[in-house]
Amino acid sequence: MNNVAIIGGGIAGPVTALALRKAGIDATIYEAYPTGADGVGGTIALAPNGMAALEIVGVADAVRAAAQPSTRSVMTLAGRTRLELPTLSEVGPLHVVRRTDLYRALRDEAVRQGVNVEYGRRLTGVEGTTAVFDDGSRARFDVLVGADGVHSTVRRLIDPGAPGPKWTGMLGLEGVSSYEVPEDPETMVFAFGRRGYYLYWRNAAGGSTWGVNLPYHRPLSLTQAREVPREEWMRILRETYGEDVPGGDLLRHTPVTSMQVTGALYIMPSVPHWHRDRMVLVGDAAHAPSNSSGQGASLSIESAVELARCLRDIEDVPQAFSTYERLRRTRVEKVAARASKINHAKTPGPVMQRLMPLLMPLMLKTFMNPDKTVGPEQRYRIDWNAPASALS
Repeated sequence: MNNVAIIGGGIAGPVTALALRKAGIDATIYEAYPTGADGVGGTIALAPNGMAALEIVGVADAVRAAAQPSTRSVMTLAGRTRLELPTLSEVGPLHVVRRTDLYRALRDEAVRQGVNVEYGRRLTGVEGTTAVFDDGSRARFDVLVGADGVHSTVRRLIDPGAPGPKWTGMLGLEGVSSYEVPEDPETMVFAFGRRGYYLYWRNAAGGSTWGVNLPYHRPLSLTQAREVPREEWMRILRETYGEDVPGGDLLRHTPVTSMQVTGALYIMPSVPHWHRDRMVLVGDAAHAPSNSSGQGASLSIESAVELARCLRDIEDVPQAFSTYERLRRTRVEKVAARASKINHAKTPGPVMQRLMPLLMPLMLKTFMNPDKTVGPEQRYRIDWNAPASALS
């Protein structure tokens, strides 16, 4: 195998390239946009299992340097009920990092290791083992990896009847406020307000960061969302969250210029076919759980590493793909199922809003056992040195 073409330069693409490099396989990343993703996207939390996978490709230290650790989680209901969420022991913190800093760390390490990245190369189709781009250029490949997100072109090439992403009914927006919430910087608060869900934490450098899952009447692409003036978005946010504590204070002390919209929030339904011939999906193109999971980026990183491990150890490419899917599908779909249950609570109706203060403490005692729910997710570790068996 001399040439792997990776479509997409976000998170899964560079991790795949780095893991393949570690396995002794060359890869080229083809990114549709003309430049890197500096300044794009909000903030994400990388779980301990995701950080462990980044250790394998040599990027974990750079991410830690750019991130803020989060060791404690609290849930509030309409500003009246405050519940401390149970935590796992001996797994390490979440690492809260801006997407742009994560992108930069991955890109810089890929470039340092000699991975070729070509920008402005939007895939339109394949002819045999040749990728065709919208500028008329072509590239031959031994394997083509679709790391091109929830709106994946490669997924449609593998299976024209494949399902597309499902909108959650919410848009993502984020901002930095000069208002400092009375919390320790390592505490993340998940708040169910009167009209919508939001989260916030105090920044170690001052101020607070907030993010909202705004209920909205239609999905918007990132381009469409950014065509709406920021002043209009801020008006909508203050109308939705202005009566909440501390939501109102956070918004009133947020400069309009620091607010950004990240577009519609999607989840991927189960994708029937992850691979065909010499094409394969990785990351959000194959599995994108709701952001409620706290695992989207971490699962993408894991899958990228596992795909490289299978291509390293199994000479027959279709068999390598089958083994990779067998190693990953059950895990990612369990995470997606857990997150979908949480998602329903983010847009509760009037009756559920009244019941939540009564139901949530009971749920914490009975259902939210972290060792049973998130324990298997966060304690998961890939054994890079173990051979990937076609019988796994």
